[in-house]
Amino acid sequence: MRIADVQSWVLRYPDSNDHGEWRLTVLARVETSDGVVGWGEGIAMWPEACRATKLLIDEAFAPLLIDAGDISVAESWRMMRAHCWWYGEGGIACFAYSALDMALWDIEGKLQGKPLYQLFGGKARDRMPAFAANHVNKATNQENIEEVLGFKQAGFQGVKLGFGKKGLSNIGRDPKNDVVFIRDLRAAVGSDFDIMVDIGHGVKWDRCTAINVIKQMAEYRIGWVEEPFHPTRIEAHRALKAAVDVPIAMGEREFTVGDYANLIETGVADVLGVDPGRVEGISGFLRVDELASRAGIAMNAHAWSTAITTSASLHLSIASPNTKLLELKPFPVSVQTELVDIPITQTDGFIAPPERPGLGIEVNEALVEKLDMARS
Repeated sequence: MRIADVQSWVLRYPDSNDHGEWRLTVLARVETSDGVVGWGEGIAMWPEACRATKLLIDEAFAPLLIDAGDISVAESWRMMRAHCWWYGEGGIACFAYSALDMALWDIEGKLQGKPLYQLFGGKARDRMPAFAANHVNKATNQENIEEVLGFKQAGFQGVKLGFGKKGLSNIGRDPKNDVVFIRDLRAAVGSDFDIMVDIGHGVKWDRCTAINVIKQMAEYRIGWVEEPFHPTRIEAHRALKAAVDVPIAMGEREFTVGDYANLIETGVADVLGVDPGRVEGISGFLRVDELASRAGIAMNAHAWSTAITTSASLHLSIASPNTKLLELKPFPVSVQTELVDIPITQTDGFIAPPERPGLGIEVNEALVEKLDMARS
């Protein structure tokens, strides 16, 4: 392919899935000399990070790609990584070239006339189990339980619960109530509904608290516990792994294929959270997936942003033998429902991949312009 044009935007939108908080992301649109268009996303989130990501796309990587002439996706990925060797081992640069790599894969699928999962080796399964990825942020335990019951009634097969989030809930801030909440939630949803617990950035547990809380939660069958400690606390993860029979999911703070290789080597991760909108793009995800296959551990497309990244995550998950589920935002939000012509949704608890070439989506460019932070 020969790249003729690259554009980028910082999008700003209120998210009903995040207590109405404003969220931001970066989109990239790449067009070839033959007029084939691909879209990608870099999930930098914070205003200053998004502006920096856009600058790198516009002023570093766009000229690099345009000046390269005929080039493959693999060559582009290596070239972008090599260009930012001084400042690109994680952080802002990864958001920028993740977005571009995703767009280039979209183009490659369109050039070959194939949906992306076919370029990744074909389907490992026909559809993915759908899980609601929800921030626990209502005022009372009962309200939060009723919310999850609504997800089950809507057809989701399970839920991943984000603790310690903005909102009215004290979930994640009171360990005793955290256990009570999981106990009562299990009683309400029954045995045929999966519950994952995402501890995450907002919760600061010491080792003893984590072991005690997760041991008690395990009595009510939680599928995994995600990010229980900062990723540098390897010994704390080892102690938790030795003490409880609950898989540990990690990876939210990793940026590069090398980061994941190091994480796998520690032996503490049972599930790798890998977001193609930040972890060196689709090309990075594919390489981490290879490492996961060798190590015999699971993958999870840790993506919670627009329909562009959701589509990339779906194609990657469908083609991977290591994935178990796909997370969706359970409440309508414009960047999922209006950004693309056919939103990615679950039916009877499953999500099937788009069958059109590339990502299989057509982007609403009018909405992109409307949500552009430079216009707000």
